[in-house]
Amino acid sequence: MKPIAVNDIRKVLGGKIIAGPVNWKVEDAIYYKRHDHTRRNSLLFANRGDAINWGAIDKRGPSLIITDKTSIDLNDILPNTTVMQVTSLVQAYWKFIDFYRNQFQIPVVTITGTCGKTTTKDMIKHMLSGFWNVHASVSSKNEPRRSFPYLMGINEQTKAAVFEHGLGNSGNIKHQCMIYQPTIGIITNIGVHHLDGCGNLEGYIKAKEEIVGGIKDGGTLILNADDENSKKLRIQRFKGKIIYFGTDGKSDFRASRITFGEGGMNFILHVNRLNYRAFVPGYGEHQVSNALAALAAVHEMGIELKAAIDRLKTYENMDRHLEFSKGRNGSTIIDDTWTNNPTSVEAALKVLDSIGKGKKIILILGDINRLGNFEKKYHREIGSMVANRNIHTLITIGKKAEEIARQAKRDGSSANIKIFENVKDIGNRLDHLFDDQSLVLIKGPMSSRGMIEFAKSLKR
Repeated sequence: MKPIAVNDIRKVLGGKIIAGPVNWKVEDAIYYKRHDHTRRNSLLFANRGDAINWGAIDKRGPSLIITDKTSIDLNDILPNTTVMQVTSLVQAYWKFIDFYRNQFQIPVVTITGTCGKTTTKDMIKHMLSGFWNVHASVSSKNEPRRSFPYLMGINEQTKAAVFEHGLGNSGNIKHQCMIYQPTIGIITNIGVHHLDGCGNLEGYIKAKEEIVGGIKDGGTLILNADDENSKKLRIQRFKGKIIYFGTDGKSDFRASRITFGEGGMNFILHVNRLNYRAFVPGYGEHQVSNALAALAAVHEMGIELKAAIDRLKTYENMDRHLEFSKGRNGSTIIDDTWTNNPTSVEAALKVLDSIGKGKKIILILGDINRLGNFEKKYHREIGSMVANRNIHTLITIGKKAEEIARQAKRDGSSANIKIFENVKDIGNRLDHLFDDQSLVLIKGPMSSRGMIEFAKSLKR
């Protein structure tokens, strides 16, 4: 955080100092009881209903409490704590966010999408880091409550920031955009997820659409030209620049001649009638899509494309994102236990279509969560996808995933199908299936520690 004098904050918020020293600077800001207070020189927004632990706050002093409490016993306030009273804490909070964000005239990128958010964010960070000091959200820790601390991570050395949007319910992205005030917004794709919080697919698309209205005036929106649901976004009122990426001929950042290479994907990038040979680590056409979105963003920020492409080659693909490893009995394990939704399952199956010819394909699929009333529908659709492929063995783990197995059977799958209610029930019962011709894809939700550990146990 850029240090800010207490008196300057008072002027911005129109607050009243009722206790404590003012001749010091704030170096961190949190919302009391939502975030951990771990640093000195911290600002804490405290609701009028909060029971304040004055002793703990003072120990990490100097501390600045901003509150709309009307009845505060001044005898409770200790020497290392400054208290500023405001009329409305909510208004003070948003006024401070707006003040702080506008201290920095830098590009701020935010990313949403059903799949590829974290990868695209990390690609952008990696490419930019070769030239600038970049601040970014951590891994896929993208919950709305983290947004305020992430914003406070921007300081005078920051030349660009990249954040990932979390979406559990409608309104989440709108809230985060109010904090980040992005200059560039990216929607990687829109599949099916979080229907329990958005009601249905239409509600989910509208929730993703919140990023369109959250981009600063004159900013840039980057969209997937190949994605059918992205075509349903209402972008007519967007007042800024729109960049499309994909394999579609109308894409501004277009990929052609996509092929599997050693450890990743080769492709030709077409931009402004110029062609560039490019490579992105990580398998699948969806990885090329992520790379296109990331390249579009860094180019929009002023990075020359050849330099960005050179940096992209050195990107290290994330763990448990179609991660290849040697497995039991000489098999090959593909660990894709980072996330689990219908879009990512389909992407993983397409990778198997390309690299699995002549191999013994074994699928291990876990439950897909957060599908609300559409749970059975989408598990059945995955079962149909499996039935249409030459799969040696299908293994489902979990009550919800059973529907995948049932539908595959109904559709006449030739696969050997095994159903387990719990990953703990498996033990060594699958070992006889694995040999040097086996290509084993294991896919489950990141919330399932059991699936993650099971994937690890298959590796050698």
